[in-house]
Amino acid sequence: MSASASRLGVGRYLPAGRRPENTSTTVHELTTVDGAGVRGVLTTTPGASTVVCLTHPRQDVTHHPLVPLLLRAGAAVWTQHTRSVNNDLTLVHEQALLDVAAGLVFLRERGFRSIVTLGHSGGGTLYAFYLEQAALPATRRLATTPGGRPVPLAEAEMPLADGAVFLAPHPGQGQLLLACIDPSVADERDPMSVVPELDPFSPANGFADPPASSSYPPEFLARYRAAQRERVARIDAVARQHLARAAEARAAFKAGGDPVHRRRALAPRIIPVYRTDADPRNVDLSLDPSERPYGSLFGTRPDLINYGLTGFGRLTTPEAWLSTWSGLSSNADFVRCAPGVTVPTLFVELTGDQAAFPADSRRMIDALGADDLSTATVRGLHFGGAIAEGEPTGNELAAAEIVRWLDERYELAARA
Repeated sequence: MSASASRLGVGRYLPAGRRPENTSTTVHELTTVDGAGVRGVLTTTPGASTVVCLTHPRQDVTHHPLVPLLLRAGAAVWTQHTRSVNNDLTLVHEQALLDVAAGLVFLRERGFRSIVTLGHSGGGTLYAFYLEQAALPATRRLATTPGGRPVPLAEAEMPLADGAVFLAPHPGQGQLLLACIDPSVADERDPMSVVPELDPFSPANGFADPPASSSYPPEFLARYRAAQRERVARIDAVARQHLARAAEARAAFKAGGDPVHRRRALAPRIIPVYRTDADPRNVDLSLDPSERPYGSLFGTRPDLINYGLTGFGRLTTPEAWLSTWSGLSSNADFVRCAPGVTVPTLFVELTGDQAAFPADSRRMIDALGADDLSTATVRGLHFGGAIAEGEPTGNELAAAEIVRWLDERYELAARA
């Protein structure tokens, strides 16, 4: 294996190809209903009346590999940041919905005939959450985050998209972390502490030296999954304690005006979460089998990566933990939101996905509320790379399915 093939995050950033020569690109600064500034990029070709929107809660998707493929098919493309792009320390999904809403309001005002959301990876759950809330009467929308912070969804204009595409969506940031958090951490203050009977990288529990596939006994997996929920619940409790103390300090300041209480209310509480790359499915390929390669999204050695700096939800505020990273508390759960997604929907599964496994995809598809529901399965890795050298990328195969689906339902401009 080459050094480039084993580096962390390999395959995340793929060549995007050439855009049509008659493409025009404009950058737009938007203000959300709660006063946050977000940025979007509108890329279009002459005559495009359908716009496809790409947003991710944490990542910059301006140069997503699907952009040129969609432009060549005759669609305009809107790529947008949230307020937490590339710095998810304080990522609150309920606020990210306000960011998405600002983008869709802008696109409606631009006069596009059809607006279709395209959620890749974590963008899938973000759009499912948005479409669920947008379809509700304003008075029934969420009024607070899981941490209790008010969020003005009821006051926001939240246009409903005309269609939704989900490309390799995982079940949500919290559900993803719930599946890959290491429950063998014995002491949250010590990243090296281990409960031996829960250690996923111990040969005594079924782990094999990579790249050989591990083989975990069912009894171990049952204990392991239960212990993962218990660890997340413990971190939830810590997050709620921090938020309660901050609320007490605010109340004390309001009652007495002592600046010490004001400072205490404002002082940040940061939660480090050690060892979050330990999903048994990444190293035991017999679990929910697919065409995925050995390893996680971060590389081929989860047994090492798990102990390093890289990983999901490694540093977070209490509010962001409960809203985004807790699989027990977050509202941004694809299966929870999916019944509220009733617009025409296409769900594209990638056969080598290392974040959304076949059973996950089945649950997500089964939960979707759209009467007009199409599904497709193409060969590819989670970020759209090719499974084998010399074959089309997952992005190219997915784009063909997406364009075909768009052609059947929406008016695309003439091909560039």
